Formats: sequence, structure tokens, C-alpha cells
Amino acid sequence: MKDAKHLDKEATIAVLGLGFVGLPLSVMLAEKGFNVTGIDLDPRKLASINSFKSYIDDISSERLTNVMKANRFRVTDDFDRLEDVKNIIICVPTPLTADKNPDLTFVNSAGEEIQKRLKKGHLVVLESSTFPGTTKEVLLPILEKSGLKAGSDFFLANSPERIDPGNETYRVDQIPKVLGGITPACAEAAFDIYDKIYDKVVLVSSAEAAELTKLLENTFRFINISFINEIAMLCEHLGVDIWEVIGAASTKPYGFTPFYPGPGIGGHCIPVDPLYLQWKLGQYSTVSEFIHLSDEINERMVHYIVRYTKQLLQAEGKDASPKVLVYGVTYKKDVADTRDSKALEIMEEMKAEGIDVYYHDPLIPSLSIQNDLLTSSSLTDQLLSDMDAVVILTDHSSIPLQQILDHSSIIFDTRNITRGRNSAGKVVRLGEGKKI
Repeated sequence: MKDAKHLDKEATIAVLGLGFVGLPLSVMLAEKGFNVTGIDLDPRKLASINSFKSYIDDISSERLTNVMKANRFRVTDDFDRLEDVKNIIICVPTPLTADKNPDLTFVNSAGEEIQKRLKKGHLVVLESSTFPGTTKEVLLPILEKSGLKAGSDFFLANSPERIDPGNETYRVDQIPKVLGGITPACAEAAFDIYDKIYDKVVLVSSAEAAELTKLLENTFRFINISFINEIAMLCEHLGVDIWEVIGAASTKPYGFTPFYPGPGIGGHCIPVDPLYLQWKLGQYSTVSEFIHLSDEINERMVHYIVRYTKQLLQAEGKDASPKVLVYGVTYKKDVADTRDSKALEIMEEMKAEGIDVYYHDPLIPSLSIQNDLLTSSSLTDQLLSDMDAVVILTDHSSIPLQQILDHSSIIFDTRNITRGRNSAGKVVRLGEGKKI
């Protein structure tokens, strides 16, 4: 741990929001010796934490138990606890509205609660992903309603979260932390504490630069994944296997970064952050054509997967009241998170097309599709035999692939995990260039 001798009684931190970012951050901070207060209004989360049970895959219940029993981590729904800390980190959700505009409800609410209790010397850092200008144009005016001035009375900065759920290669504190302050004094105050937490802190010139860094990272991925998905769809006409082409292109030692096709981009960050940037650009009467087109392609993938599944069923004479099993409904493998998962949209469209939809996901016991509550089906040989097709949308590490290959009559693999494997039935992979 860096500079442990400086972690005195003032090294207290409040984390607002105990979701996929806030809980891992809180546990990591507590393990480093900070006294952490987690604040969340969800009674289920608080009850789970107080029972020493983690609801985040990346945080084991053992790690949670250790910091709780050491009295390094406490949770509450009482914002008055902000008066007992010196540093406040905001990790609340920043979703989109139904018309794909930024929804800063949670940021605004957090800001209002903080300003009621803001004291001289407080450091406030916004880590929620958002558009450039949010910290300065939205959060700052709320906090300064307290009568205190940023840069002299209190300190305000932005440091976008870079947590990658399910990534076991990099610990949270090993990922370089980008940081930008509202004023030089704000940047210095934030750097002083963050330098004690992270292996490397990348100080940028402003909060806006920090905010845009996160959007650039995820927009880069959004555009490139959407592009490779478009190529995968075109391979149906070209008669070329996209997976073979990607493998060949990846042998070039420079100038190429491999991205891989799939059923569409989900999760809270990659499909959302570019639209925050697009909205901000709209304030200047301009637009990113790349983001607009990538968003269209991402939505098109849902229709493509459903259409292709229907064509497979029809080609095999199984289009009369077909039964389809979807394997995997989370937006990412090995992560129990269905936020903005394209699998849910695909299942909804399948149902609308008259397909009897079942699903299996070892991480999601139940979910709601068009107001219907579905439960994860037990993946038995009999179930697979009864299905007219199996569509693999998420390639969890625990997938019983050989069982699926042995007992399914049709498999539509959108993740290329069946490549090179023998099957008793028909296997078609997304983007392999075969006409049905």
C-alpha cells in the first residue's frame, strides 16, 4: 500500500452508490486501510452487505466479511454520515432516458444531498461516466449552493471509473486512474488522496478532459465492435468466414486491433457512453456520424439474429410454433448483469414473432420478458432434444458445450465457441459466410 503512514484518522471516504462500481471500490479502499462509509438507498443491498453476502461477482463474500469485521467498511442509507468523512466519491448510475438522452437524476440527487452537508475541506470526486462538462456545469453549481467555493473551501474533481467486471487480470488499483480537477487546487487535493490508492494516477488538465477520456475509450470500442458486426452480417453475402479473416488479420504485428462480432453490444458503459457524447455534441449543433451509424448497426443486430434464427428454423422445416432455447442472457460472459443486454431484446422480438422462447443462464435464475416471468430452464439432455433450436448469445465459461452439441438439432452460435467441434445436429456460426 502506498504511503501507509499518511493514512491517519482523516483518511475517511464515503462512496455514494454500491453497485458494480461502488462496492468493489469500497472493499478495495477498506482493504488498503481507509475507513469507508458506503451509502445506498437500496435496502436489499444494505441487508446483503450487513449479512456479509456479496452480490457482485468480482467481490467475494470472504473479502466483504473481512473488511466489515475489521470495521473498515460500514454501510447506511443516511446521508448525514457524510459529515463524518473528508472525501466523497460519487459512483451512482448515469443511464439513458427512453429517447437516449442523458439521465442525470442520480447525479443531481447525490449532489443535492452532499451540498446540504458540505463542509470546508471536503473533497468530492465524480466517478460516474458522463458527458464532458457534467462536473463543472451540473455538479459544481449544485454544490456551491452551500455557499462554499470550489478550489478554496472545498475541492471537486472528476475521475471516471475504469472497472471491467469479470476481468481477473487487473485489480481495480492496478488500472491507471485518470483525474482532472475543476481548479488546480482541486486537482492537487484529489491527486493527494488518489496517489495513495492507485498504482498510477494520470493527471489531465481539466475535469472535462477526464470525462471525455472515458467516453473516448468506450466510443472507440463501440464503433469498432459495431463495424465488425456489420462485416459479419455482410459475410452472409460474401461467402467468407469473418472469424478466419480476423484471425489472419491479427497476425499483422502493427496497425490492426482485433474486435469480434456478437449479438450486439450491451452493458451500462459501451452502448451508453457514446450517446452521452452524441448528446453533448448536439448542444453545439453538431453530430458524430460514426456514433450515429454504430448505434444503428447495434440495434440492427437484434433484428438480424432473430431473422437468421427464423431462416434456420424454416430451412429445417421447424418454423411451425418453434421452441427456441437461448443460452446466456447477460451482456458479458461470467458476469451476472443483464443491463442493456441485447439478449433480452432478442428474446422479446422472438416472442413477438411467435417463437416459444426458453432460456438457460447459470447466473440469472429469472427475468421478465414482455411482462412474462421466465425462469432459467435446467439444461438437460431431454430439454435440448425438445428444442427446435439453441441460440448461444453469451459464452459463459461454464457452458456445457459438448452436451449442447450432442443433443441439439440446430445450434446458432453467435460467439464462435463451437468452431472445430463436432455436433450431432446442424451448427451455424455468426459471420461464417454460409447461406441458409
